[in-house]
Amino acid sequence: MNWLIRWNARSLASQFLIMGGLVSLGAMFVIGLIVTHLIEDAVIHNSGAATALYVDSVVAPLLPDMQKESLLDEASAQALDETLGQGALGRRLVSFKLWRRDGTILYSNEKELVGKAFPVNGKLAQAFAGSLVARYEVASDPESAKERSLGRALMEIYNPVLQPWSGEAVAVLEFYETAEGLEDSLARARLWSWLAVAGLTAIFFLVLSILVFRGSHTIEVQREALKARVDELSALLAENRGLQRRLQLSSQRAAALNETYLRGIGADLHDGPAQHIAYASLRLDSDLLIDAATLPETREKELSWIRSSLAEAMKEIRDICKGLVLPQIEKASITEIVKRVVEAHQQKTNTAVDTTIDEDDPELAPALKICIYRFIQEALNNAYRHGGGVQQAVRAISHGGAVRIEVSDQGEGFDPTQVRPTSLGLVGLKERIDSLGGEFDIRTGEGGTTVIMTFSPMEVEE
Repeated sequence: MNWLIRWNARSLASQFLIMGGLVSLGAMFVIGLIVTHLIEDAVIHNSGAATALYVDSVVAPLLPDMQKESLLDEASAQALDETLGQGALGRRLVSFKLWRRDGTILYSNEKELVGKAFPVNGKLAQAFAGSLVARYEVASDPESAKERSLGRALMEIYNPVLQPWSGEAVAVLEFYETAEGLEDSLARARLWSWLAVAGLTAIFFLVLSILVFRGSHTIEVQREALKARVDELSALLAENRGLQRRLQLSSQRAAALNETYLRGIGADLHDGPAQHIAYASLRLDSDLLIDAATLPETREKELSWIRSSLAEAMKEIRDICKGLVLPQIEKASITEIVKRVVEAHQQKTNTAVDTTIDEDDPELAPALKICIYRFIQEALNNAYRHGGGVQQAVRAISHGGAVRIEVSDQGEGFDPTQVRPTSLGLVGLKERIDSLGGEFDIRTGEGGTTVIMTFSPMEVEE
């Protein structure tokens, strides 16, 4: 079965070249044999017909009425001897016989055969049927011992003697001639017939090969294109599955982080405003406010403490809300978003941020705008808290819907592997970006830290 596998691995053109070549050679051989045989028969028949016509024109006038005579008289036999034994005809003819229908030899230049009867062979019967028979071969008939003794092929011709008025064959002239030059003619005929058959076969095979090779090339090109397309689709499918898994993991992590974030907000409310409100509530129930004997100055001082606690609680609640609520950025450009978050950070931290913006004012999805705002906000907060706000910089690039945001500082770097999975900062940023199909990267070291967010163009909902 290995040969079948190797055969199927070949191209269609290669398979055609091998099988078509073998079939063409076989067909050429068979057709060549048939054509050569037909041409040889035609050459022999034409040569025999020419000789028979000549002999008939010379011999026929010397013959008596063969329908009435059973044997030739001496005068006719002598005339035939003189005619066939001399001149050009005598040099060409090796032997000559005149046959009667029953197989009796009426005349022959071999006198011992005259009057003898032999079985009527197929060639003689065909001649008595009115057909000229010509063969180029070594004599094999019983009456042809002399011709056979020469040991070479001779032109054997059976020519019917026909009655002029009825066309009936009344006798048959059989003669053998040396047929000088016939062998050369046959050799040339064979050569040219084989050359013609081989040439036509080669041209036919060449034309078919060109067509098959062109078709095979087209098929191979289409096959390679299809294979490349299938590979591309397979890669896209694998990538899509990977993205789907990432999205599922991001959704799970986002849900967990959201719960952690809510717990953080609850902790901030509990540890901050709730404590101030609880303190104010306790002071409201103090005896200093309930007892009518309390001095006004003391009562006012107690109320001042309560108002101060409530004011501090309100301030902390506003600070928490300010971090939760985004400004109106749905209609804002990237330039406006970056400027807003950078200005808010500078005012809050009293630090400087170097800003570089390069955009072609693309239409971005609202979710992406929110992600950009939160990314820059969290990255700058981390740069301030962990890097001391040293040489903070924001670089935003957006062309054709593709977005790249870089936030860097020159503070001390950190080890990203030491970041806790439950951390709301970097982990939250990464999960937010992954959920939208973007990429998140951190580059940190002794020279500072750079966090990068990149997005490919995405569709924008109307």
